[in-house]
This record gives sequence, C-alpha cells and structure tokens, in this order.
Amino acid sequence: QVQLVESGGGLVQAGGSLRLSCAASKSIFSINAMGWYRQPPGKQRELVARFTSGSNTDYADSVKGRFTISRDNAENTVYLQMNSLKPEDTAVYYCNAVYYSRDYWGQGTQVTVSS
Repeated sequence: QVQLVESGGGLVQAGGSLRLSCAASKSIFSINAMGWYRQPPGKQRELVARFTSGSNTDYADSVKGRFTISRDNAENTVYLQMNSLKPEDTAVYYCNAVYYSRDYWGQGTQVTVSS
C-alpha cells in the first residue's frame, strides 16, 4: 500500500500562485506513476499533471504553461506549482499514485481561486 499526504491548498485571488505537496509513504522510484488530479464542483475528476515512466510528464491542456509538476526523490514528495491561477482552477486537488497497477489517492486539498 501507499499512503499519500497532501498539503498546500487554500484561497487565492485570480493571478496568484499556490504550491501543493504530496508526500508518499514509499520511495517514488517504486511507484509507476504519480501526480495530481482535480475535481471541480459538480464535475468529474480530471488529470492535472503527472509523472509517468521515468521522468516523463503529462499535463492537461488547460494548465500547460501555468502549472509545473516536480519531485524530490529524497523526500518521496511530488509538488505542483500553480501560477496564474484562474477561477476555473477551483477544485479539490487529489494526489494519485499507481503502485503495482493499483490506484492510491490522497485525502484531497481544496483550492479556491476568487475572481
């Protein structure tokens, strides 16, 4: 199993920045994929950004150029730097890890962007 602990959400004005952190209970080298999803109010959960095999990354088109995913291997932590935030980025953000073909989720952290 993998436990994921998220932090860093909050309330920010449009144009502002936030950084989310996700600490994993296992070495991220042993995790197949790890990243961030979000669920806006009344909508389905969607991919934001993730690491796949090696250091490859996937980003949702809506966040490209504004969000950056990074990681600290020594701390088993993945970060999501969110810049130029928009009201439509408002959502609960979830950390995800795929470990031995099974999905693990963090508890979620609320990000609210005011206009």
